[in-house]
Amino acid sequence: MKPISFLFILLLLLFLLQALSEASPSYSTVNKGSNRVAVDKKHQQSPKINCKYACSRRCMKASRKKICMRACGSCCSRCHCVPPGTYGNHQLCPCYARLKTHANKPKCP
Repeated sequence: MKPISFLFILLLLLFLLQALSEASPSYSTVNKGSNRVAVDKKHQQSPKINCKYACSRRCMKASRKKICMRACGSCCSRCHCVPPGTYGNHQLCPCYARLKTHANKPKCP
């Protein structure tokens, strides 16, 4: 066997192994007691959002800016999104719209 063909086969084998490793699913298993839970590595963390900027944009026309900023900040930290504009548009961030106070009123401005 010629050395060139041996190197070619070795290189081809390495590319094949790399392709197989990249094609494997991005899931890992986590043991919780006796149950095994699949966790998606790609979607494990929520996307980062600049809550201070998003809430200042949301609360710029509020009559009580400090209260609006505090409520918006806690909603943003939980949901990782803030609806665009200064009022409404809750359908674009459903988590933000679902949060309620103890009196069952909308928490997020």
